[in-house]
Amino acid sequence: MKRLRLPLSEEQKLALHAGDPVLLSGTIYTARDCAHKRIFALLDAGKTPPFPLENSFIYYAGPCPAPEGMASGSCGPTTSARMNSFAPRLLDLGLGGMIGKGEMSEEVALALRRDHGVYFAAIGGAGALYGNAVKKSTCIAFEDLLSEAVYRFEVEDFPLVVAIDAYGKSIYALN
Repeated sequence: MKRLRLPLSEEQKLALHAGDPVLLSGTIYTARDCAHKRIFALLDAGKTPPFPLENSFIYYAGPCPAPEGMASGSCGPTTSARMNSFAPRLLDLGLGGMIGKGEMSEEVALALRRDHGVYFAAIGGAGALYGNAVKKSTCIAFEDLLSEAVYRFEVEDFPLVVAIDAYGKSIYALN
């Protein structure tokens, strides 16, 4: 299992292959459908998104409120295909990649290959595990969206699998 710390270098992204298990540590940002729509509205208006896109990773998730003494409540991945229409543009703008659940479109795989991004798969149904890996959580945008707001997470040993690598190879297409 590879231990990786964000941000990932170009060489690190290119060294990953579909199916590789990893433990990811560093800063990630949560965003689901509603947050993506607002981010795109900002971009379309020529404004800056709420976090730097350059080599950042978006976790397709909406955290539950944090129990006392915890940084986050349960925070499992949402279905990534719901973000198919957003991912290519964000990757073209410098996003390092995404974390979510399930397959993504061929268009996303092509963008990952073009931009040397990585899509990591998280385990569905393991929200408590992921919530425990969050060491610090800060709401940074769209607070009115509650769990769908954008959060900056500091994570430690976040267990993932490379679902689509920087070459466009996908675990969902492996035989």
